[in-house]
Amino acid sequence: MKNITVSVDDDTYRLSRIRAAELDTSVSALVRGYLRDLVGRGAEEVGSETLLEQRRRLLREVVADFEAQGVGLRSIDNLSRDELYDRDRARAETAEEGEGDASL
Repeated sequence: MKNITVSVDDDTYRLSRIRAAELDTSVSALVRGYLRDLVGRGAEEVGSETLLEQRRRLLREVVADFEAQGVGLRSIDNLSRDELYDRDRARAETAEEGEGDASL
C-alpha cells in the first residue's frame, strides 16, 4: 500500500476528523474510499453513459414527450407581458377551477 501526503487547511482537517468519527472510521479510510470511487467511476464511464450524455438524453426525451402531447415550445405559444401579469384573469381562472372542484 502506498502513502499519500495531502495538505489541507486546519478547518478542513478538523471537520474531516469529526465526520470520520461520526462514521466510525478514519480520515485515511474516507480518502481511500473517495479515491476508489473516483477511479471506479472513470472505468465505468468508458462503457456507459456519462452524466452529460444522460442529461442530454433525458432532455431529448422530455422534448419528444412535449411534442407528442402537443405542448409547444415555440415563442408564439408564450404569453405576452400583459397576459402574464393580468392578475384579474388569473384570479378568475382560479375561481373557476375552485368552483369545478366544489361540485365533486
